[in-house]
Amino acid sequence: MTSIDRRSVLRAAAGTAAGGALAAGCGDGHTVRASAAHPTSSTDPTTSPASHTPAGSRTAPGALPALPPGLPDQIAHGPSGHPMVALTFHGQGDPKEAEALLSEAERAGAGLTVLAVGSWLEAYPAMARRVLDGGHELGNHTENHRDINAMPASQAAAEIDQCADRLRRLTGGVGRWFRPSQAQYASPSVLGLARRAGYPHVLSYDLDSLDYTDPGADAVRETVLGHVRGGSVVSLHFGHSGTVTAMPAILDGLRQRGLRAVTVSHLLAGKGD
Repeated sequence: MTSIDRRSVLRAAAGTAAGGALAAGCGDGHTVRASAAHPTSSTDPTTSPASHTPAGSRTAPGALPALPPGLPDQIAHGPSGHPMVALTFHGQGDPKEAEALLSEAERAGAGLTVLAVGSWLEAYPAMARRVLDGGHELGNHTENHRDINAMPASQAAAEIDQCADRLRRLTGGVGRWFRPSQAQYASPSVLGLARRAGYPHVLSYDLDSLDYTDPGADAVRETVLGHVRGGSVVSLHFGHSGTVTAMPAILDGLRQRGLRAVTVSHLLAGKGD
């Protein structure tokens, strides 16, 4: 993260608590601690991307909840004052494993946030509607999942724009969230490119499950439940069998702690508790 302006790594809302949470890059092997900084305001687009209502939400079907004002450019966690967390998934890999994770979440009344890789949606276009029709949230994780912060601006823009275009064709909207590939945080350049593509806020996370290292289901469960707290944004991945096996225990452990898994939009809006 030395190449990233630390001042752009900001708190998601007043009163959030990021200190000490385990966090790491998107499969890049760089583990860091979530840091606190001062929020800056940016506006949310008035156009609502296609989405469906997370299970158990009181929001009208087909609508996304309005986000509170003053959210930072890069969001790593939500407010700690609500008993909710966001389980976010990097979307690629075996669609059968993705289906199993989505179905397990739905059985538990949980809403997930899936940041899909465009090439994965090209191979499995039905997964876009499957995510939304299950009451989850769908966003952009670049077209090919390369190291976007290391790319020239023109290539990075193409990675964001191509995935956004694919989402628009499949669902009618680009989604609310963009997450950089192979990085926990976006560089200032990528932040600007994402904003230009229709994403005023870049979605990071403050708790990395490290499931992409395939440590086994028990290790994934212990990492998540050992560090999670109200407001956490947890990074998980499709395409890893240990994550599928761990998911029932993770959802049950959250319930025992009085925490509910909701989409990122509902976490930030304080909806669903």
